[in-house]
Amino acid sequence: MLKRVLLSSRILRGYNIRLTSQNVSVEKEKWDLLAGVLVERLPVIGKSLSPIESKYQKMLDDMEFEQSLLCDHEMRHRKDKILAERLKKGLDVDMDDAVSKQTAQDFEDACDEELKNFKFTERITEADRKKDFMSTQRKLEDSLILLVEQLVGEKKIFLLPQGIREEGETMRQTADRVIREVCGEKLNVQVYGNAPVGFYKYKYPVNQRKETIGAKVFFFRAAHVTGNLEKSTKGKFLWHSKEEIEGKLPPEYYKSVRQFLL
Repeated sequence: MLKRVLLSSRILRGYNIRLTSQNVSVEKEKWDLLAGVLVERLPVIGKSLSPIESKYQKMLDDMEFEQSLLCDHEMRHRKDKILAERLKKGLDVDMDDAVSKQTAQDFEDACDEELKNFKFTERITEADRKKDFMSTQRKLEDSLILLVEQLVGEKKIFLLPQGIREEGETMRQTADRVIREVCGEKLNVQVYGNAPVGFYKYKYPVNQRKETIGAKVFFFRAAHVTGNLEKSTKGKFLWHSKEEIEGKLPPEYYKSVRQFLL
């Protein structure tokens, strides 16, 4: 009996030692919590149709034209023709209709003339021609994503705007503060919801670790509303398309961001 008690006490002491060592190792692994924000300038104009899309669209338009009923303008045009024929033959007509200020043909000619004088805005902007990656007025057909140059360790790299959470903040509050501090007051965005849409973590180099061993980044999505970053901000910034950001972001970081790109 005594042997069993001694054996049980040894097992418990060993278990407690293992638990204590595990707790110490867990306590040592502290991480910085960061909020990152994917700021997206949504497409401004509709996407250009591909050749097959244009062909399909023409087919639908032709089918609709053939199967549709006459519109009000076409009915008015038909009525004008009948009225003109009755006047030509000297038959009785409604004088109110006969002295109509504008016939359907007159209206159609006026519309054609107005269309001829109308100038469509170019899809290729001045920012596209100059390759101004700091402008939101480029690639109007596509979404653009904001990248900001930030210092990570001793190296400056392009990332989504991000910053460390301060004591007492929710992650959403951190995201709002990051936008103000990193992007300035002139950029207005709308953050979607209070829950993160993505996650990424990385460890700091051993020689740069202090109280924490690395960072855990919780990503939020936001839509660009108005404004832009000032070119005199602390670091560089870029507005890149989804295809362009792959070459700018660190590979592992990009893999995480790609998961919530729409």
